[in-house]
Amino acid sequence: MQQDNTLGNKIIDGLNYVLLTLIGVITVVPFIYILAVSFTAPHIVAQGGFILYPKEFSLAAYKYILSTSALTHSMGVSIYITVLGTAINLLLTSLMAYPLAKTTFRGRNVILLGVVFTMLFSGGLIPTYFVVKALHLTNSLWSLMIPSAISAFNLIVLKNFFQQIPDGLEDSAKIDGCNDVGVLFKIVLPLSMPALATFGLFYAVGHWNQYFNAIMYINDNTKWPVQVLLREIVINAQSRIGDTGFDESEIQPLTIKMAAIVFATIPILLVYPFLQKHFAKGVMLGSVKG
Repeated sequence: MQQDNTLGNKIIDGLNYVLLTLIGVITVVPFIYILAVSFTAPHIVAQGGFILYPKEFSLAAYKYILSTSALTHSMGVSIYITVLGTAINLLLTSLMAYPLAKTTFRGRNVILLGVVFTMLFSGGLIPTYFVVKALHLTNSLWSLMIPSAISAFNLIVLKNFFQQIPDGLEDSAKIDGCNDVGVLFKIVLPLSMPALATFGLFYAVGHWNQYFNAIMYINDNTKWPVQVLLREIVINAQSRIGDTGFDESEIQPLTIKMAAIVFATIPILLVYPFLQKHFAKGVMLGSVKG
């Protein structure tokens, strides 16, 4: 009987390996395709077909993207709103989650009800635009950070994480003379690094990928984040050939699109290794503990 169970477990393990391998291949192949096309000569891409490696290596697409003088400034804008916006997100989310984690906080249930309500119903696009305009945030980088300063879902999860911290630690800090602000920044937040790293990465990715809000609120093209500028480069690729010194044989819209995807994705991917240690713990928030 033990032999049958062992054989059955081996079969199940084998099926799991096969299934996970297939899922891994399905996930990785599109990225390989994007990289391969971006580094392939335009005339090879124009012939069509599925490309998994550059048959003729070329940097024409990247040279075309980098030939835009506004790219460096646009990258600076994206880095600015990503760093500052993420800091604002984490600060305001923590400041709101901490008191809501206290069952003795008056009006706690009413506020939580309001937070959950925003997850189910939103004001809509036009009312949101009018609010941003009334606050004089239009055509300002603040319009890309302030309206989305707190995520209701992240707030609730962080509140639950704060509730898991033993009250004895906070009581000891208060005995030593810490007030509530001191307890939050000296005790609670340092113990919450896995959660903060996880939500910080989520917030950072959202800011880096700012696109729709930038189109809706920003009229000055000198304040465009990199995603909007890359879109303009892709759309206007053919019409801007003469302005950038490229002829038609050197440009293939598909290679430019793939290069734009790589250019927009790689910077935010480089952030992950620095947060991997805390992120691995943070993704386990809310899991069942044995």
